[in-house]
Amino acid sequence: MSTILRAEGVTRVLPGPQPVTLVRDIDFALSPGEFVAVTGPSGSGKSSLLYLLGLLDRPTEGRISIEGRDTAAMSENELAATRLARLGFVFQFHFLLPEFTTLDNLLIPMRRLGRWDEAEREDRARALLASLGMDEAAGKLPEQLSGGMRQRAAIARALANDPALLLADEPTGNLDTRNARTVFDIFERLVADEHRSVIVVTHDQEQAARAPRQVRLVDGRIVHDSARD
Repeated sequence: MSTILRAEGVTRVLPGPQPVTLVRDIDFALSPGEFVAVTGPSGSGKSSLLYLLGLLDRPTEGRISIEGRDTAAMSENELAATRLARLGFVFQFHFLLPEFTTLDNLLIPMRRLGRWDEAEREDRARALLASLGMDEAAGKLPEQLSGGMRQRAAIARALANDPALLLADEPTGNLDTRNARTVFDIFERLVADEHRSVIVVTHDQEQAARAPRQVRLVDGRIVHDSARD
């Protein structure tokens, strides 16, 4: 089976007088269309692992490949270009730009990528918002949206450039139960209907159980991977 992402022997150590190991000896492979929940106690390295897999940080040891390309030799500009074109990110806080409308927040990454003309970008952005039940939000500023709508807008923005892989770090951490379920409904639909890959870090065991594959970290190591165990 082909892999969209592979980590081999990945370790990340923060240097200093007393070095801190964030993750250690991570071996992980992700196939297209997989939905993976990463769980573990606080401080176990979940977010650190996601940042490494999302090319937001570089490993101290080991290597990470995206769609068969070894990222170790990539320059910072090449890493940024790969993130922009192939990866989408959702965080606990929506990080929507407050001075721009919801629609403009989606158009910004599309303009940076430069794959479509302006009319196509707007059509795509509006279609993404509509697919998430956000038609009425297009002209509104983030402050005019509820918490759940802001997070749905953040998911739409993460999908703006048609990424192969969506990475989410505690995306429901600030949401109530109903909105948390809605977010995971969206993730399930992206996998089932669009064959995207999704990796979500979460402390919510109820939502994590909805992912067909679950990975558990303890002290920076993978102690359980339902795809292997």
